[in-house]
Amino acid sequence: MGQGQQEKVATSLAGAVSEEISASLAPVDAELERRYPGDPGTRQPVHTVYVPGDVFAADTIRSWGDRALAALDEHAPDAASFAAVLGLADELAEPVHARVRAKLEREPIEDLRVDFEDGYGNRPDAEEDEAAARAARLIAEAYEDGTAAPCMGIRMKCMEAPVRARGIRTLDIFLTGLMEAGGLPGGLVLTLPKVTYAEQVTAMARLLDAFEKTHGLEPGRIGFEIQIETSQSILAADGTATVARMIQAAEGRATGLHYGTFDYSACLGVSAAHQASDHPAADHAKAVMQVAAAGTGVRVSDGSTNVLPIGPTEKVHAAWRLHYGLTRRALARAYYQGWDMHPGHIPTRYAAVFAFYREGFEQAAARLARYAGRTGGDVMDEPATAKALSGYLLRGLDCGALDIGEVARLTGLTRADLETFAVPRRGELTASA
Repeated sequence: MGQGQQEKVATSLAGAVSEEISASLAPVDAELERRYPGDPGTRQPVHTVYVPGDVFAADTIRSWGDRALAALDEHAPDAASFAAVLGLADELAEPVHARVRAKLEREPIEDLRVDFEDGYGNRPDAEEDEAAARAARLIAEAYEDGTAAPCMGIRMKCMEAPVRARGIRTLDIFLTGLMEAGGLPGGLVLTLPKVTYAEQVTAMARLLDAFEKTHGLEPGRIGFEIQIETSQSILAADGTATVARMIQAAEGRATGLHYGTFDYSACLGVSAAHQASDHPAADHAKAVMQVAAAGTGVRVSDGSTNVLPIGPTEKVHAAWRLHYGLTRRALARAYYQGWDMHPGHIPTRYAAVFAFYREGFEQAAARLARYAGRTGGDVMDEPATAKALSGYLLRGLDCGALDIGEVARLTGLTRADLETFAVPRRGELTASA
């Protein structure tokens, strides 16, 4: 047969067969769309900073940035010394150091949570009432004057009986304060801690639904993170994965699963000296969280280290290396967010994040350019890989590790192009490359 000759196409099945199958699978199609909508395509912060409700102030974000810069100036005043501490490759030393300093000056915190739980403790009701109202006022003012972090909100007390009413009241005061100050900011994030049963998540969803109805807000406007800090949140009494049920119990409101390093470790009986985000127990919990959240649009966040970079330079350097290593480890395992507990952690958070994206940038850009241009290469990439490559570049752009100019130069793609690859329509990931 000649190369240009048209192939004869023959079929055996009646059209009704396909129609019947499609009809039978319609409920499954609807279920897939509802339960697994995919990544929302929005920016995910690289970290969350928790500040107790009585400590949070109008200058908290700038103060953390200034303290982080001061730590750099004192303990690693130039690119070479910072790179030596962290073991950065020579070609990364200058760009990482320069970008870290620029980030600390421009946007030192990407996500800030005013804490009314463990970091705040139990206070007289009048005191917590006032602190919650103050948090609402300060956050509203920060968004108004442009000094806010991209994401801000509170961590309330949990839904367990002894503190439930107090947590609900604090949330009500905070959200009402924001509404009275002009409305809920786009970067609002709420955290529900110490969740053990899916019913507690359902209760939170109903609480937010009631608030929305009271204020005439769009249904589902307010989302929240679920903090995974107990063994029961990973494995239920019947042997099933509780966290998967929690995501569904949130009724579309769950935005993240945050691993609580120390509460979870203590729950399993891990001794204090070994409570860390790289403990096998932590790896197991986060792996279950990751699989449960995959495809749902719910992001997973790693926990934190409680080893603070304070004291003499030798001690600061040791804490920096630990934090840098844990952050790089998390990134390699696709945990793109974590907690930072001290201003001294921020330089190594950004150093780890920036190094992660910059050292793999050229290879990722080249692979995506070949895929987009169908030019081939030594790796046969598929749509799923193109999604991962574009997601990698977008996260690098969002945090400041990469610039759109250099990405466009190496890929020939715009940000809109990257977003199209990163959030494909359902079914496209199974299409042939």
